Amino acid sequence: MTDTTALPESAAPAEPATARLLAEAAGRIDAPDVVLAVSRNGARTVHTGGGAAPGPVPRERLAHELGSASKPYAGLLLARLVAQGRVRYEDRAADLLAPGFPVHPAVRRITLRHLLTHTSGLPGLPADFYPQAVPRWSTDPYGGYPADRVVRAFLRARPRHRPGTRWHYSNFAVSVLGHTLAAATGTPWEVLLHQQVLAPLRLDATRVRPGPEGAEAVGHRRDGTPVPALDTGGFTAAGAVRATPLDMLTFLEAHTAGAGLGGPESTGPGLTGPGLTDPTLAAALAEVRRPVLRRGLRHTHTHTLTWFHHPSPYGPVLFHAGATLGQQAFLGFRPDTGLAVAATATRRVHRADTFVATAYGLLTETP
Repeated sequence: MTDTTALPESAAPAEPATARLLAEAAGRIDAPDVVLAVSRNGARTVHTGGGAAPGPVPRERLAHELGSASKPYAGLLLARLVAQGRVRYEDRAADLLAPGFPVHPAVRRITLRHLLTHTSGLPGLPADFYPQAVPRWSTDPYGGYPADRVVRAFLRARPRHRPGTRWHYSNFAVSVLGHTLAAATGTPWEVLLHQQVLAPLRLDATRVRPGPEGAEAVGHRRDGTPVPALDTGGFTAAGAVRATPLDMLTFLEAHTAGAGLGGPESTGPGLTGPGLTDPTLAAALAEVRRPVLRRGLRHTHTHTLTWFHHPSPYGPVLFHAGATLGQQAFLGFRPDTGLAVAATATRRVHRADTFVATAYGLLTETP
């Protein structure tokens, strides 16, 4: 069953062409529940569908697990703390986490910027993560590895490469960033994220823990078996965010507001009010859009602090995808044109999966 609507919050009715485009795209995704949501300068069109019958709560109002698509939230948090002067990108993580603790010289050189941009030299996950995770790889790989263990693994690490010299995607590094910011501010990560990002952007349906029964989307394995809610253990900053597709759009609309669109104000729903006039938030939103590094063959891949950054016929696109044991998410926007795409699916990724390619196509191929 499917439905395409212009939401009441929209600044304009849904365009029939956009509605058809989303319906066609959803048909290429095989999942119990699919949500494809597009915002054009605040005018929203949302298509919901999938192989399962819809429940009592509309799919676009259920909180979905974002997995690695949580990282842009961590990036915006760091950028705002820097804008406030509470930390610096070049602050050394070990000095903030455990002042005076003896660590490997390479660990001593790892900065907050290195952790966020995947240039710390740390592996994707700590070496001792796998023995406890493998026996429950398909049910709860992260829950048995708490925050203090992540910190200890960092302090005794031996980075593979000198910090700042190579790009290697690392859930470990971004998780360490979360614990470092909590230590530097004396504020738990969940509270810090809410104070600095979620509350100012009015993301009332975004959180880092499962909500009340019936408010959460249920993930599925490839065979359709339901999957329990993800417990990220000590890797909260790297993958614990849960958000409704509507809140995901609000988050993206904040990034497009004023980005080559004629000023700092936004016509998007939920993006007006005193919170968004804070200069540190505006500075953070601008900072995370700025390209900061290149990698890969001939340095063709560009990244901002927290977003993958690709060219398109309609200007640069910034995006991040994520997957958990039974769900997938995609966040992306074009700062030059005010287009934003949020997508979710409630089944586990597999080799023939079309979810990311489909969502990415909506972002890069849509005029």
